[in-house]
Amino acid sequence: MSVSHTELLAELIRFDTTSRYSNLQLIEWVEAYLAGFGIESRLTYNDERSKANLFARIGKPGLSLIVLSGHTDVVPVDGQSWSFPPFELTDGGDGRLYGRGSADMKGFIACALASVPRLAELAREDRLAQGVGLALSYDEEVGCVGVGRMIDALLAEGEPIAGCLVGEPTSMRPVIAHKGIAHYRCRVRGRAAHSSLTPYGVNAIEYAARLITHIRKLADAEAGFGHRQPLYDVPFTTMQTGLVHGGVACNIVPADCEFMFECRWLPGDDPQRLVSSVADYAATLLQEMRQIAPEADIVIEPTVYSPAFESDPESEIRRYVASLCGCEGGAGVAYTTEAGLFSQAGMPCVVLGPGSIEQAHRPDEYVEIAQLQACLDWLDALTNKLIK
Repeated sequence: MSVSHTELLAELIRFDTTSRYSNLQLIEWVEAYLAGFGIESRLTYNDERSKANLFARIGKPGLSLIVLSGHTDVVPVDGQSWSFPPFELTDGGDGRLYGRGSADMKGFIACALASVPRLAELAREDRLAQGVGLALSYDEEVGCVGVGRMIDALLAEGEPIAGCLVGEPTSMRPVIAHKGIAHYRCRVRGRAAHSSLTPYGVNAIEYAARLITHIRKLADAEAGFGHRQPLYDVPFTTMQTGLVHGGVACNIVPADCEFMFECRWLPGDDPQRLVSSVADYAATLLQEMRQIAPEADIVIEPTVYSPAFESDPESEIRRYVASLCGCEGGAGVAYTTEAGLFSQAGMPCVVLGPGSIEQAHRPDEYVEIAQLQACLDWLDALTNKLIK
């Protein structure tokens, strides 16, 4: 059974794996595809068993593995204006294939699956000196929250992993470092009052605004005076507030306000120093609030955490990438991938995949046909290096 990478990509895009939905139909389809080549898959589920990671080994037990890793979920298309059906692969006739996830990152998964027939044949003939692992995860787009269960299972099973290629869209140029990301929810509780009696209330929105201003001042200080790393496209640690909700009506002093803020930090930095500054300022504000409303409160809780990533320059995967790309080193980027979690677990990584990150999450997302071919060629050359 041989299926082209384009046909595989079309199948993958037909599954609406927006993070709020299950990915099981896609996972079960991949599981059946791999079974057709005699390859067994191992699934790890979320608590509700509505989503799953998939891991499959190609090669004899005991062989160290180069893992090809990709996430199966995609971001929503809600509110976006598409020229093409988002969950159908469309050839635009302009050298591009359109569809949600075509770049981020079902294009890479399709290329990895297209490499399976040759890898499976080499494994049957016992010609692989090093095996290949396929790792597909859930819920990367909501904070890399799914892959951890697969990593835990791999560690528990003692899989010997020599390196991991995370196929996020990098235009087939290696990324060897990226920032970490953490999201925090801040709930501000004040006291409601009629707006004509504002001194008797505690305005939760206004106190939240003071905290948000403090976060902005911290971000400005990092941009102006913080540590800089020229490797990165945004070379300093950043903070920003992304969501705010609060209030009932304009003539009511709002009792509640909630906002979300994030921090993206450079490897070697400690985001807790910034979050602690926010918490310290919140404690100062709370003293002021409780002079009027003893029941007032400010609660800050983490919701997402994914570590920063730096690739080990001496790792086997870095040597493969350097030789196949004809380059040394690579880029550092501000966005975050699952490489941080793989690397934290002792699995050396490089981020490399077809398509541009600039297309990710956008309407009319696309991957260039030439990029997919470059990825196929790269994976074929990698396979050649794994043969005895």
